[in-house]
Amino acid sequence: MSLARNAGAARPAELDGPLLRVDDLRMYFPITEGLVFEHHVGDVRAVDGVSFELRRGETLGLVGESGCGKSTTGRAIVRLYRPTSGRIEFDGVDITTLGGDQLRRMRRRMQMVFQDPYSSLNPRMNVAGIVGEPLEIHKIGTPHERRERVRELLGVVGLNPEFGVRYPHEFSGGQRQRIGVARALAVNPELIVADEPISALDVSIQAQIINLLERLQDKLGLTYLFIAHDLSVVRHISDRTAVMYLGRIVELAPSRDLNQAPLHPYTVALLSAIPIPDPAVESRRRRIILRGDVPSPANPPSGCRFHTRCWLRERLGNPERCTVEDPQLRELSAGHAVACHFAEEVDGSPEQRQSAGQGGASAAVAPSWAPAGNPRSAAPAAQGA
Repeated sequence: MSLARNAGAARPAELDGPLLRVDDLRMYFPITEGLVFEHHVGDVRAVDGVSFELRRGETLGLVGESGCGKSTTGRAIVRLYRPTSGRIEFDGVDITTLGGDQLRRMRRRMQMVFQDPYSSLNPRMNVAGIVGEPLEIHKIGTPHERRERVRELLGVVGLNPEFGVRYPHEFSGGQRQRIGVARALAVNPELIVADEPISALDVSIQAQIINLLERLQDKLGLTYLFIAHDLSVVRHISDRTAVMYLGRIVELAPSRDLNQAPLHPYTVALLSAIPIPDPAVESRRRRIILRGDVPSPANPPSGCRFHTRCWLRERLGNPERCTVEDPQLRELSAGHAVACHFAEEVDGSPEQRQSAGQGGASAAVAPSWAPAGNPRSAAPAAQGA
């Protein structure tokens, strides 16, 4: 068995459309009361009307603060959760309600890398068992071929193939995350949902994992949904970026456009919090401090969900439209969509220019280990995992 994907196996019709299409996805978790006789009293609207497309070979970054629903979105896409409503199409097939053998066969083509590289690995299994388990579940290859495949996978992610006899507690955090990546690659998937794969790692190890993901994408033609809360990292690895707030996408654009000219007040506030490694530029910037806490997803505000914390609404004199009318995601320029009634007021504003570093956007959003310039350029290799 080999990691090389047979590009000729894909049907011409499959190559025309997006690999993944998500339409009005909703994931509600019920709130109940009563110990003996439970009754439904409400819902936590973790994901509430998310729509996007993901093209083959593309990396889409999904970013937002904790609790915005980005991880729930990823888990619903790979069907770890059964969506409350909406539609998920993978390569033209509706997988929203798939189950049993049909879902298992589809999961060979989409895998997930989890956030915590320790809790996602079974401590009772050695590395060879962890990485080889997907091959056994899907009945791929003979026992000898599976062992060889595991050794190949460990080599691909930069681990010694002899480490297969070791257990997760014998590895560092970066090495454990590499094991998680190897497990995701075992069945040769087309889509990988990476759920904050570097948030639990220090900066030097983050660089290793980012480099690894980019190399694997170039080699295997992988498609990524990269979930994170750090806009600088998301810009570095992603072709496009979607910003989520309280269960909804509020802005979706090519990564460079979003970081150089954000059009949603929430995105502007997020970018203003990223320091620029240039004292002259940084001294002229003013961080936008959002007031109050994120509203509860069990009782979201009416109208625009961001209006309770929006700096633009205050500047415009608190227009009533923000509180009564729910803004739709609309395209203001090629590929740049935003859910804000007054997005045009953000364009060219002092807040927008300052958040982007007044022309120094590349430096403004680059992580500490990333070179300025090309947002998809590889991070420098770091030594030791």
